[in-house]
Amino acid sequence: MSSVPKNKNELVLAINSIFPKLLADYRQIPEELSREIGVEGNVKGTQISVCDTVAYLIGWGQLVLKWYTLKSQGKQVDFPETGYKWNELGLLAESFHRKYQHWSYEELLIDLESTTDKVLLLISTLSDDELYGVEWYEKWTLGRMIQFNTSSPMKNMRTKVRRFSRKFT
Repeated sequence: MSSVPKNKNELVLAINSIFPKLLADYRQIPEELSREIGVEGNVKGTQISVCDTVAYLIGWGQLVLKWYTLKSQGKQVDFPETGYKWNELGLLAESFHRKYQHWSYEELLIDLESTTDKVLLLISTLSDDELYGVEWYEKWTLGRMIQFNTSSPMKNMRTKVRRFSRKFT
């Protein structure tokens, strides 16, 4: 499989091949270390917690679902999110961290699993053509937008979380 999914099956495979491994890595990290600052952040030179990485993935997964819902209802979508521009993704990431800062590690993991399931369910309802046959946002297809905000950051976070967990094993 190429690193960039080009159809529905490859997109599902991309998510299903990284997500269980990522979740297993998260499950290896004890709750008491989940709020330790020490994971490389998304903004150069910053450090975040494991919980922040989960919040980040939930945030982007939820945005994908929101974009699709609004757009399919013919409503205006503020990409990437209301109040943020594409050159402010660091600020958007910090908003995800803040939104989930009081959630327990277990609640975060359950919500990440639920959000991922919802994204996979959405994909299952769409055709290859709906996902990859038409431009959905500017030059990007819906499938590509989903991949940019699910399997790609999951791979990135898995690398960072594994690097963090090695400090404690």
